[in-house]
Parts: sequence; C-alpha cells; structure tokens
Amino acid sequence: MKRICVVEDEVLVREELSSMLENNGYNVSVIDKFDDVSSDILKHEPDLVLLDINLPNLSGFQICRDLKNKSSVPVVILTSRDDLKDELNALELGADEFMTKPYRKERLLLRISNVLKRYEGRSNLLEGPGFLLDRLTYTLYIDGTSVILPKNQGKILEVLLQNRGEEVSRQEISDKVWGTSEFIDENALQVNLTRLKKTMASLNMPCTVQAVRGVGYKIVETEEK
Repeated sequence: MKRICVVEDEVLVREELSSMLENNGYNVSVIDKFDDVSSDILKHEPDLVLLDINLPNLSGFQICRDLKNKSSVPVVILTSRDDLKDELNALELGADEFMTKPYRKERLLLRISNVLKRYEGRSNLLEGPGFLLDRLTYTLYIDGTSVILPKNQGKILEVLLQNRGEEVSRQEISDKVWGTSEFIDENALQVNLTRLKKTMASLNMPCTVQAVRGVGYKIVETEEK
C-alpha cells in the first residue's frame, strides 16, 4: 500500500484529504507540526508528498526545495494560490504536479496515481546533483553510464545524500558503514572517504565530499568539468 504524507495546516482540509486518500486505498501520514517539516516528512518514508504552499514558519516552496535536495520523493503541490509564477516556481524547484484549491477529487486522485506510476521502481534511488544512487546495489547512474561502488563507498555516499546540504558527523557515517562508531580506527574512515572522493573525481561528478572542521563531512557541488 502506497503511503502519502499530507502537509496541510488547515485542520478541516487535512482531515478531508486524509479521509479521501484512505478511502481510495492509500496509507496516510500527516504533518501537523511545522518546526522541522522536511525531516518529519522523510521520517515517514512516504511514496508521495501532498504539499500546501502557505504554511507556518517555512513556505511549501522551501520545503519542496529541501525535500528534492535530500530525496527523490515525488511532490504534488496543492494550494489556493493560482498565480502562474507560483506554479512555475514550484515546478522549477522539482515539484511533480501543481494543483489549485478548490480541487476536484477525481482529478487529484488521477494526478496522484499518474505521479506514483512515473516513480515506480525508483523508491530505492537517491538523487544527487546530476546522478542517481541505488541504495540496494550501490550502483551509481551518471551521464548514461552505471558504476557499482564498493560497499563502504556506497554506504558513505548514501548517508551523505540522505543529509544533502547538511553536515554529517563521523559517528553517523561510522554507524552507517560498520554498524557502530566504537573501536573504529579514524584512519579506516578517512581511507574510505578518500577513495570515494577519488571515485567521484574520476567520474567527473559535479560534487565532492568536503570535511567540516570539528563536525564531519558533507556533499558540496563543484563547478561542472
């Protein structure tokens, strides 16, 4: 059963959408606190996000940008704003559909179904700048080619992509690669990071791994080669 995360601050609209989706065979999770929306959404591991624009604290535009930077989850914008500039802005940020309120139930359900079909088989893919990473096989897809990364390099790239734009601590990376951060030689982590950076450079990837003093590491975009 596909899971849809509903991000809507108006209680009645949120309940109406949840009921409609559940009655049509979807598993529904909702966001009703708006302090750290993107992280809360990703914790639910949804197959699709139904996102309003006018939200407390952060706009839906910012949330859409953040989601698309961190994952490949499809996003359908549902908003009362019907300005063409808003639609173009949302699509440029990576939204998959843009619909306005009031909405026709049948039309919304069809758009959701179509987007989910387009994403079939992509649930295991993480999206980076100009490439995709398969989390099951650690296959890297870039420029029409595919490269299978060594397991440790794949795990490091996965955790960095899941936190794209943010620093990831050495402990988090060690936990991902070895299942623990205890008794891990710092040199072992550094060797694997160095190998990953060399692999990325050899593939002319427009990003690299950057050390953040006293914190850990993060993915940063570089000039295209």
